[in-house]
Amino acid sequence: MVTKVMREITRLPSHIAFIMDGNGRWAQQRGLPRLEGHRAGIENTHSVISYLDKLHIKYVALYSFSTENWNRPQEEVSGLLAILGESIEKETLELHKNNVKLRHLGRLERLPKQLKQAINWALKLTKNNDGMTLSLAFDYGGQLEILDAVRNIIAKGIPPQEVDEKLFSNYLYTAGLPDVDLVIRTGGELRLSNFLLWQSAYSEYYFTEVLWPDFNTKEVEKALIAYSQRRRRFGGL
Repeated sequence: MVTKVMREITRLPSHIAFIMDGNGRWAQQRGLPRLEGHRAGIENTHSVISYLDKLHIKYVALYSFSTENWNRPQEEVSGLLAILGESIEKETLELHKNNVKLRHLGRLERLPKQLKQAINWALKLTKNNDGMTLSLAFDYGGQLEILDAVRNIIAKGIPPQEVDEKLFSNYLYTAGLPDVDLVIRTGGELRLSNFLLWQSAYSEYYFTEVLWPDFNTKEVEKALIAYSQRRRRFGGL
């Protein structure tokens, strides 16, 4: 349900990127295994996406699993990837029904077979939808993305003098998507953690102590209200 407060806001971001931090701490605070925090985080993701869709937010990106997350204990990595695979299989049909188009950001090669198959199935099913575009970053790193773009440009034999910002953007994982207007990070940390480094060059940032499973629609509203009150100059006056 869109509240009266949100209806009064005249400027909303077109593209929001979420760094969904705090699942493990949320579980530990409740004496639960860390994986239960990831399950709670995925349930909350469903609510947040549904709410943003009602607000007609056109683009949303979720930092689901980074290239650095492989360094976590193997049991947690395996459990988290299994949960993510189950979630995609469970949620995709409803997303498709709601005209949501799914995008994958990152590499697929290292992902487990079940998760890779689930992602490819979801991308194929929703590719012609023209509602919200929901980008899922699995095995994603911003620095790796930039390196991959450089390698592909070199492999294509494109002369250096032809490489500008527009051409370079077309070789990123996010090719065809607009730059990010608002980056939201939950969990109290004040950094990007290698997420969408190129695309967030002129983003607004919103950091909150709230852990991701507790980042409900009221917390979303706070972030959007904060965004609407900022003046974006893009280097100008």
